[in-house]
Amino acid sequence: MSYAGDVSPSDTYAALAANENAVLVDCRTSVEWQFVGTPDLSEIDKTTKFIEFQQLPSGTLNPAFIDELDKKVPNRSTPVYFICRSGARSAAAADLATASGYEFAYNVADGFEGPHDDERHRGSQAGWKASQLPWRQS
Repeated sequence: MSYAGDVSPSDTYAALAANENAVLVDCRTSVEWQFVGTPDLSEIDKTTKFIEFQQLPSGTLNPAFIDELDKKVPNRSTPVYFICRSGARSAAAADLATASGYEFAYNVADGFEGPHDDERHRGSQAGWKASQLPWRQS
């Protein structure tokens, strides 16, 4: 792991609340944002930044990811917490951000929905939603 570390959803929310400069970047696809929901940071007077890490339908890396990150988080010393569905894309995003000069890039462990349960559904065992953190559906 080259990035700053894996952080639980609850610890991420606490860090975002405690540090006015910390940022949450949701790196899922626009389809996921629209149909699955998004973290709601309004209670701590923040907004989530949205940057797709992969493009649909190909699943290829968004070639403008770092450019978009630079526009939304121009200070590379800012703590940036990346979240995706389960923690895989966000780990890759944190790794890429670190390689691009971001000093404090974190992965939100288990992501927004967490791993599959015994019935192959997400959202009930771990992740942002299962941790009872604020979120909203479009």
